[in-house]
Amino acid sequence: MSGNSKIRGNKILTRYQLRLRVEGWRHAGERVTLANGNFDLLHVGHVRYLRAAKALGGKLVVAINSDDSVRSLKGEGRPLMPADERAEIIAALADVDAVIIFPELDVRAIIREIHPDIQTKGTDYTADSVPERDAVAEYGGRVEIVGDAKNHSTSEIIRSRLSKRLSKNDRGQKSS
Repeated sequence: MSGNSKIRGNKILTRYQLRLRVEGWRHAGERVTLANGNFDLLHVGHVRYLRAAKALGGKLVVAINSDDSVRSLKGEGRPLMPADERAEIIAALADVDAVIIFPELDVRAIIREIHPDIQTKGTDYTADSVPERDAVAEYGGRVEIVGDAKNHSTSEIIRSRLSKRLSKNDRGQKSS
């Protein structure tokens, strides 16, 4: 079995497989934390967010927006990378225990299916602005804001860093 198919088989799950995995973890006494996002271009802010989510304890499930949902949220030209590649990259991180790709615009459906003990969001949210907080409250779960200050953003990286490099290349200059 190749490395990427081993990761896919062990960590990248369907919804049904995720429900079974979570049931097994709970039976073993594990807590479950859910993090979610587009993860379109992995950067240090994503890594810090996921590491902080894992530090809350238990198993970390990461829900990744499908290509269509990223396009709906971020506009044409996004995502830069297809969902299966984004999922494989996230699954390769040691802090991550399971990955699921979801088609909805938010993770309410997954929250209602697996009832994570903790739903995490990055520091661009407050506990009151988390869109899914109502779904978490339905069963008595907890919302936590984790990660470093929101000074890393895929959209900003595309705007500032990549566009500068592309314009240098258009003028015949070498980019580094």
